[in-house]
Amino acid sequence: DVRETKKPLPACRTKAEEGYVITTDSQELKDFRRRDLQFLLGRHPNECIRCEAAGDCKLQSLVQEEQVEEMWPPVISKTERGSPEHPEHRLHDHTSPSIYRDMDKCIECGLCVDACAAQKINAIGFAERGAGMLPITAFDNPLRETGCISCGQCTLRCPVGALIERPDWHRVLDVLDSRRRKTIVQTAPATRVAISEEFGLEPGSVSTGRMINALRELGFDYVTDTNFSADLTIMEEANELLARLKGEREGALPLFTSCCPGWINYVELHRPDLIPHLSTTKSPQQMHGAISKSGPIAKTLASEGNDEEPYVVSIMPCTAKKDEAVRPGVRGDIDAVLTTRELAKMIRHRKIPFASLGNDGQYDSPMGESSGAAAIFGASGGVLEAALRTAADALGLKDAPIDHKEVRGIERGVKVATIEGVGSVAAVSSIGSAIDLLSNDEWKEKFVMIEIMTCPGGCLGGGGEPKSDDPHILDKRMKGIYSIDAASTIRKSHENAEVKNLYDKMLGSPLSETSERLLHTTYAARGSPRDMLSRFLSAVDHRDGASASMLISDDCIWDTHTDVYGAACGRDDVVELIEGKLPRIARQCGEELPKHRLASPSHGTDVVAPDGTKVHFDISLDDDGKIKALTRLPIE
Repeated sequence: DVRETKKPLPACRTKAEEGYVITTDSQELKDFRRRDLQFLLGRHPNECIRCEAAGDCKLQSLVQEEQVEEMWPPVISKTERGSPEHPEHRLHDHTSPSIYRDMDKCIECGLCVDACAAQKINAIGFAERGAGMLPITAFDNPLRETGCISCGQCTLRCPVGALIERPDWHRVLDVLDSRRRKTIVQTAPATRVAISEEFGLEPGSVSTGRMINALRELGFDYVTDTNFSADLTIMEEANELLARLKGEREGALPLFTSCCPGWINYVELHRPDLIPHLSTTKSPQQMHGAISKSGPIAKTLASEGNDEEPYVVSIMPCTAKKDEAVRPGVRGDIDAVLTTRELAKMIRHRKIPFASLGNDGQYDSPMGESSGAAAIFGASGGVLEAALRTAADALGLKDAPIDHKEVRGIERGVKVATIEGVGSVAAVSSIGSAIDLLSNDEWKEKFVMIEIMTCPGGCLGGGGEPKSDDPHILDKRMKGIYSIDAASTIRKSHENAEVKNLYDKMLGSPLSETSERLLHTTYAARGSPRDMLSRFLSAVDHRDGASASMLISDDCIWDTHTDVYGAACGRDDVVELIEGKLPRIARQCGEELPKHRLASPSHGTDVVAPDGTKVHFDISLDDDGKIKALTRLPIE
């Protein structure tokens, strides 16, 4: 209540002014809040017992605190929303590989709309007015058919269960309980300074050891560190930058980092003209998955008589990592991605006293050693700073600083540094800031390398991190991340002994043929013939007729240009060829899955087949964007 006004004002949108006399606890206001809660409860589904937001739901908390009873009859059916003129809005949308929408739980607070607008994506917005108001996608399309980049900022802001990350923790617990497969888990840099908040510890507390011990309590066989593959990423990315600077590698300058899947989604969906600038290095998650499936741990398991490949799980601060794990070309390297919030649910579900665990857990080796450079991957500017440390040593710049504080910080915007012998570089915090930077071509002349993180503050502010109302939470998490770096014995990625050993015994060298195959990837404009070809061949590699069927038209013709398989005509024939005629491939423990790979990282439909031969595909799409004709042609 503001004395100078005639009615209560919303606290979330009213700025205090000089002279205001404000009351927040009058009986009138308390009664008003109770009536509002009763209204919300009257239209909210009673699914708390199995809702993913249970225990972290503000509506549930307020109803419990105020002991509000459901006193009114439903204002609108609990299974319908919208206005009488438009009651048909899509309420349940589980099409996205990252985000679930259950809008019958929505309380129309608008926080998701604000979050999406702040990112300048605007994939969701309000429709209707009054009681019929509801956040929807454009034309009520499924989320996967919009411009959504899966950043998950909407899920981070949603106070109820209307928007959540796709829940995968149930099936991970099933695998752990069955004990039928060996399991490997990796943990991202930002998770170790955020998981503490879920269990009442001081925000920014470094709980690496507690988290490792909790994962062992959950039943994981191997607990490994994504920081290891962050060091591996720097080895590849720094050498890729130097190769491009020397004109020895395909790709344009400045080099854009490729660790953030939300950023990659943005480029492929909205700015495919930027694809030649993207680093071809996989993200640390996907590198880790590839090495987990075919590297030292998997080979040890195979030598012990394990035929089935290990089940690989990643713990990430990011919802878009779920999307990334099913991308063509990398699908199958990661079996499940869990957010920090999902890990907390698993720990609570198994009644593990996280806060009481010792903070002394150690990662398994190999894939457990890391540098301070890897730790700062979790903060905006961290990938860039880590790359600069290694690039400076590679160029012989003995006086180059190890700390580049000018690119650090959690604020939205662009941070710039100039490195002697390298050039000017930039770190961009939030996709909205990146959109502003890229709105003209000045960046092409200014910088040699640009790091872009979709979420404000980088992974520390990722869509899968714990929800918090603390306005300083990102700053506290950032201090935790940089304290790990400062205390590290080694602070440069190329000094990681386990990474050196991996190159000596498996990869050879950065950018080697083996490194290119396991640690690098390709890109395509979404919906383009190249993209559809990549997705189709990924389905073929996995003998997944159902996924392939969704990509082709009813009368699609697939000419294999071989005597054995000939041409498949029509959807059913294509599915039968994939599932019934092509030889079955069971990925053996410690071995790579034979895959098709696009020959160029950025353009064309030439493909390297699983046997190493190079072939070309002619592809045409129908008016609906489905594959109408596909012809495989050998390249002489």
